[in-house]
Amino acid sequence: MTPISSSSIAVGKNSLSTSAGFTLLEILLVLTIIGLASVLVVPNVGNLEARSFSTQLRQASTLLNYARRTAVVQGQPASIEFYAVPIEESEALASRTSVGSWESNGAQIVFIDSAERETEVEDKIEITFFPEGGSTGGTLILALNERQETIKIDPFTGRVSTPEEEDE
Repeated sequence: MTPISSSSIAVGKNSLSTSAGFTLLEILLVLTIIGLASVLVVPNVGNLEARSFSTQLRQASTLLNYARRTAVVQGQPASIEFYAVPIEESEALASRTSVGSWESNGAQIVFIDSAERETEVEDKIEITFFPEGGSTGGTLILALNERQETIKIDPFTGRVSTPEEEDE
């Protein structure tokens, strides 16, 4: 190899500068991805409480229907306990007649019995279903902030219904 060619290679290597940093295109791409993610995530964060309340409502309705079926199948009364305040494990296990319990997660509970007496539940309320199909009946009103939903329990048939089911 001639000395001229070796020196030109060395000069060529030194003339190439190594760039450190990001290009404008890379920065714009990352900002676009962050912007899209925030558009998708931020509205759902504010709606989290509403979804939690809907889940509580479905759980309460499901437990009531379960107690109704249990009473008919087993031929003995079955009840569900609704707690307005957090309960301890020992208290939940102490109730032998209950087939389940529902604990409020910040929701206010109001119970209207079959005689149209309205009672705000401060501790707990028990709803019992009988093997013949009847129940203690009444209307449960669950409220969390501005949202309010009702669950109606027919005292003669024990049928559990929510406004969503009545619309169908």
